[in-house]
Order: sequence, then C-alpha cells, then structure tokens
Amino acid sequence: MITVEINEEEITQALARVSAALSDMTPLMQDIGELMVNSTRENFKDGTDPDGTPWAPKSPATLEAYRRRGDGQPTRPLIGPSRTLSTTINAEPSADRVAWGSNVIQAAVMQFGAEAGAFGARVGRDKNGREFSMSIPWGAIPARPYLGVGQEDTDAIVTTIEEYLDSALGQ
Repeated sequence: MITVEINEEEITQALARVSAALSDMTPLMQDIGELMVNSTRENFKDGTDPDGTPWAPKSPATLEAYRRRGDGQPTRPLIGPSRTLSTTINAEPSADRVAWGSNVIQAAVMQFGAEAGAFGARVGRDKNGREFSMSIPWGAIPARPYLGVGQEDTDAIVTTIEEYLDSALGQ
C-alpha cells in the first residue's frame, strides 16, 4: 500500500514565501540593477554595445577640438576628458522594475545619436566681441548604444531570477 501525506502548513508557508517575494521584488530588482550597471561599465571598457558591436570611432573634428582645448587625445568612443558619462551610470530599483542609466545631458545623444543642429543653435559673442552662431550639436553624432540587454545579460538576469525564487522557496 502507498501512503501520501500532505502537510498543508508546509505548502501554505511555501506559497506565502513566494507570494511575499513576488509582491515586493525590490531585492531582485536591486540585484538586476547591479548586474546591468556592471555590464554597462564593461561596455565602456570594451567600447561596444550590449551585443558586442564596436562603437563608431570619434571623428577627426572631435579629436581636433580636444587638442585645441588642451584636453589631450582621448580616442576611445564615449570616453571624454571628464569621463562624466561613463562614471555616472546608476540603477534605481523599485518593487516591480529597475531603471539604469545616466542623467547627464549628453546621455541620450550618445545612446541614440543626433544630427548636426538637432537641438538648434547657440548664438552669442566670442571673447573678441564677434557674434557667432553654433549648431547644437555642431556635427552629426553617431549612435553609440551603451545601455541595453545583450545575450550574456539575459542569461545572468534569468539566473538571478531563478536564485531569487529558489531563495523564496527556502532552497
């Protein structure tokens, strides 16, 4: 004779743990956010988009502007003299989502690109009193996607979710 014994308390407790883990997933979203911040930093280090495609190189005009300003010759795409964009990547987790990126003014233009003059022009006077008008941006900027989820990221996120659920079940 086969006997099956069901302990309702164990089932109820397991379901309660899973329910609690899914009602506020802030810890999971925090872990995913950390994964994506680190992955994005690797994109800057490697000079590639999330799928490993190399970014367009800096234009000769940009390199010349650095030289004229005395900023040296930072040639790696998206890495300027201040390194502002690459050092301001952060994540904001909540109960059911995570956002990551940068809030610096050039972040979207670097991600998506922009045509010369896409944001109008700056008009003023130079230090010699001459009037000038300068397109913003002054040249076309190719898209250099640094944010996104590549295949390695997908695999890491799925593993993180599985570990989170295993932990909720007490495994």
